Amino acid sequence: MLALAVFLPMLAHALELRSNRVAAPPVINTYHVSPTGDDARDGSSPATAWRSLDKAAAFAFKPGDKLLLEGGAHFRGSLTFGPGDAGDAANPVVVTTYGAGRATIEASGGPGIRVHNTAGVEIRDLVIVGGGADSRTTGGIELYSDVTDGRRLDHVDISGVEVSGFKNGIQIGAGPRSTGFRGVRIRAADLHGNTENGLISFGPRFDAAAPRYAHEDVVVSEVEVHHNLGDPANHFSNTGSGIALGSVRGGRIERSSAHDNGRSAAAPEGPVGIWTWDSTAVVIERNVSFRNHTAGQKDGGGFDMDQNVSSSILQYNLSYDNDGSGYLLYSGQSNAAHTGNVVRFNISLNDARKLPEYAGIHLAGSVNNAEVYHNTVVMEGKGRAPAAVRLHNFFRGLSNVALRNNLIVSGGTNLLIADKFPTAAVLLQGNNFFAESGTWAVSWAGASYADLESWRAATGQERLGGKARGSSADPRFTTVGRSGSPAQWAEALTPRPDSPLAGRALDIRSLFDVDPGPVDFLGRPIVGAGTVGAIQPAP
Repeated sequence: MLALAVFLPMLAHALELRSNRVAAPPVINTYHVSPTGDDARDGSSPATAWRSLDKAAAFAFKPGDKLLLEGGAHFRGSLTFGPGDAGDAANPVVVTTYGAGRATIEASGGPGIRVHNTAGVEIRDLVIVGGGADSRTTGGIELYSDVTDGRRLDHVDISGVEVSGFKNGIQIGAGPRSTGFRGVRIRAADLHGNTENGLISFGPRFDAAAPRYAHEDVVVSEVEVHHNLGDPANHFSNTGSGIALGSVRGGRIERSSAHDNGRSAAAPEGPVGIWTWDSTAVVIERNVSFRNHTAGQKDGGGFDMDQNVSSSILQYNLSYDNDGSGYLLYSGQSNAAHTGNVVRFNISLNDARKLPEYAGIHLAGSVNNAEVYHNTVVMEGKGRAPAAVRLHNFFRGLSNVALRNNLIVSGGTNLLIADKFPTAAVLLQGNNFFAESGTWAVSWAGASYADLESWRAATGQERLGGKARGSSADPRFTTVGRSGSPAQWAEALTPRPDSPLAGRALDIRSLFDVDPGPVDFLGRPIVGAGTVGAIQPAP
């Protein structure tokens, strides 16, 4: 028997060697599927590829494995990743193509790809097409969790996909008592021709008394959603939206476009190009939303922060030619959960084309603690009569809402229509109201005003420290024509250096402790207090 004095140093040395041992890297296997393959083979190379998606769907994929479908080929069926597959965010299972072109999954009877109660999955460079009535009840790519132990399933990355012919192009869901997903990335996707939505997330019913959110850290970037027309058989809820994030904490929609969605369904609630609800800390920035529609009398707008949204930002977006509002902040809930949101440096041009009860910027219902500043709204009229800005009071009503440094332009329409609000609830300061054609008109609490001075005197708006603020000056845009590309439209809405609005904005940082951000709509640095509206004059 070894003496204790000898044994203990040997044991310590052995433990030190074990603690310093580098873990062996995971074994990564690559599997192939080809129409010329054979399911009896091992799938390990193009020469020994499997033939069917059924074979792949029945296989248990370990972290780090890759599944490659032959590029340019079509595969009928679907893929499902369940609790026995993947599961490691650091070593995801990757589903993509090999060879030239993208592979196409032709789904029948369900989703094209389903990820259920697992994560650590990446899906790249595939075309996924729905077929038949059964596909109209599912998502083309469907992430769903009904785990109830509080875990969020970490890491799903979707990029370079085209999805059409389903209920939803991509859907991210969680069950009634479940948490959902974390670290979801959806990039460079084309989502079109789906019945309900291009992309949607959802979770358990929101409880304003104890808010919780199914999903965390969801980022949508460079995604195009279009011609998702809505379900004509749906007479109950919104249908036909582009991108809709629900039950998300910490989300972002950026550099994406939503156009030509909606049109088919006439439900009591309508669709919107890009929007969020029952969510917190969502940033929607540098997107374009245009020509979105509604078949009914609700919504059909460009952007929306809907019920129970908090601490979120709409910034640097362009909205034009939508049936409904350009930018809507709305809550039909009798609670204070819609709070702390910001709308800044956005442009709305000729929105509310179908529904004149909406506006370029529209706030309605139980909206609290909202800051709306440095936006440009142009409503050319052309026989229509929507307001450029509308403030609507119902349920708990607007509370602690401020609109500052916005450039509001009309052509034969109302510049502003508002219900009755005390200045403690709604405050307008430093905005410019300009009628480039027709008459200057503001409607407040049912009374009409034909000039800024009479409206200011009657309502107490556009004052600061007892001094008159706000203006009704010609902004002197760079060009008159507003046609061509969105970039050309933005150029047409840029004030000239000699504009009376240049450098005349209220300094909201020093006056109200509001951070305006570093740049304007075009990414130009804000000089001093800045210029009224979304765009600074060219240097």
